[in-house]
Amino acid sequence: VRIEAGRGEMGIFIMGNDNVFPWRWKIRPADFNNLQVLPNLLKGRKVADIFVILGSVDVVMGSVDR
Repeated sequence: VRIEAGRGEMGIFIMGNDNVFPWRWKIRPADFNNLQVLPNLLKGRKVADIFVILGSVDVVMGSVDR
């Protein structure tokens, strides 16, 4: 399922086997998707520009670690 989150689109995957508890459950936050474009944004830039570009992507590293 794709749902709208505060920082973009969040993906949720739930798979069950007729039990009360899910067999597999994954959450892919929008921060992770936004971080995928970072290598393309940084190509050919100066080191001082990295912090500004990373701030413009608006990434929360705690949700990327999931």
